[in-house]
Amino acid sequence: IQAQAIELTREAYLYREEEQMPRDFGRRSLWPPENKADKPSLSNPLLRQERMGCGWLVAIFEWEGVLVEDSPDLENQSWLALSQEEGKSPPPGFLLRRIQGMKNEQAIAEVLCWSRDPIHLKRMASRKEEIYQALQGGVYRFRSGSKEFVNVLMHHKVPMALVSTRPRKSLEDAMGAIGIEGVFTVVVAAEDVHRGKPDPEMFVYAAQLLKFIPERCIVFGNSNRTVEAAHDARMKCVAVASKHPVYELAAADLVVRRLDELSIVDLKNLADTESIEPEPEPEPE
Repeated sequence: IQAQAIELTREAYLYREEEQMPRDFGRRSLWPPENKADKPSLSNPLLRQERMGCGWLVAIFEWEGVLVEDSPDLENQSWLALSQEEGKSPPPGFLLRRIQGMKNEQAIAEVLCWSRDPIHLKRMASRKEEIYQALQGGVYRFRSGSKEFVNVLMHHKVPMALVSTRPRKSLEDAMGAIGIEGVFTVVVAAEDVHRGKPDPEMFVYAAQLLKFIPERCIVFGNSNRTVEAAHDARMKCVAVASKHPVYELAAADLVVRRLDELSIVDLKNLADTESIEPEPEPEPE
């Protein structure tokens, strides 16, 4: 017993020494990436248990259509009301669909082409959000199964992040209204990023704040733009079929109708699946 105790102590000491060594990420055979699921060479049961827990994966949630019910009609109405106030032509339906998931400033400048002046952009973006909040009325409701799923992740101590192109004040008020303030380790709002979807900036920034590699992050969204952004960031994506049929979200790694259809085992299996990166094509001589 004494010999085994000495061996376990020695192994734990060597493990800590290894963690302090500089890592050569260019040579995968020498060192596995940080937050790897497991390390079979470890025979210390305590260290092994830590690696096989849930702290090595991250859940990154979108807000509307994933955790709470979405209101796409109110979003469209707020854009139409803003166009009327500004004396602009009402945006057609295909443009309204195109700007879904974008920051307000990004949509106004790049898609609607109403202005590129930073002062005017900020004013119109703020006014559009005011119109939306007035139409929305401050009433938020969990999607079926979302609260239960968040509670499961909290129980298993899975780090969680919330990302949205809504202003931080609106997000904080909404989280307080449904009683989940303090649940998320990180909240990324419109003020924190320059661009919304399909740019992966929101998800990459959330991973950086949580200090996790992208391969261990699972994004939960409800559109193909989210799937595209997550995969561009080398993250996994679970699509929630809240406003699109399941077959339209086939590009996601998993598709569910409700979040409580998922289990912790599903997330572990998904996060432990290595993404196969296509080999670069040889350049013609």
